[in-house]
Amino acid sequence: MAMRLPFVNRPPRVSVVRLQGSIGIPARNGAAGLNDAALATALEKAFTKGKPVAVALAINSPGGSPVQSSLIAARIRRLAEKHEVPVHAFVEDVAASGGYWLASAADKIWADECSVVGSIGVISGGFGFQDFIARHGIERRIHTAGASKSQLDMFRAEKPEDVERLKRLLDDMHRIFIAQVKSRRGERLAARDEVFSGEFWLARRAQDLGLIDGIAHLGPKMREVFGDKIRFQSFGARRPFLRRFGVSGEQIASDAIAAIEERASFERFGL
Repeated sequence: MAMRLPFVNRPPRVSVVRLQGSIGIPARNGAAGLNDAALATALEKAFTKGKPVAVALAINSPGGSPVQSSLIAARIRRLAEKHEVPVHAFVEDVAASGGYWLASAADKIWADECSVVGSIGVISGGFGFQDFIARHGIERRIHTAGASKSQLDMFRAEKPEDVERLKRLLDDMHRIFIAQVKSRRGERLAARDEVFSGEFWLARRAQDLGLIDGIAHLGPKMREVFGDKIRFQSFGARRPFLRRFGVSGEQIASDAIAAIEERASFERFGL
């Protein structure tokens, strides 16, 4: 049995939280993912267990849900301020779009030279099947109460007013994203329009634009800042209890679709 001796200084701890994959709403089948509900417990422990000297976020995400990105980042900031613990983000392959939103919650952002950073913008995509169903003699029937209830129906031709309404929503969301980045990066940001254009860059260029603070890797940088004697403790999203005993066919299919969507998200950045 390990014994704790009084008056013996324990080495400082750095909590490591891995934020890996696309950001999305909690899955119906209970699968853990990169969302606020799944990360809540891990983040709470990361900021409190063992009185850490810092929390390090290992980020590898192409983005996803703006709401979940905002919720996770806000939770990180609340915990950091409540417990007075500094936060460092370390970008791996990519921190783009919502992935960069998460990184912006940190006090300092570091990346590998080959990391992809940026994509501060908002995107909405879909498909149009109106010609397909017309060729096959299929008639779309839909009834609503409310003039704007049925918008951007994939089985009908786009309406200019619907597109304009969506554009306003995306512009509003973009402004919220920009405000988040400006509030966190402050005077470190370069005063250039390209920063918020949705473009993305490798780390050196991102550093020139003020999106990151430098080139560094998690272990060496934390030892440089807090000393060679630090210890790392990892925290991650909780795994739903029932999934520990296997998965159903529905879950396998759902996970496969999610994997394809995530792969497509990474490929947008050449990864």
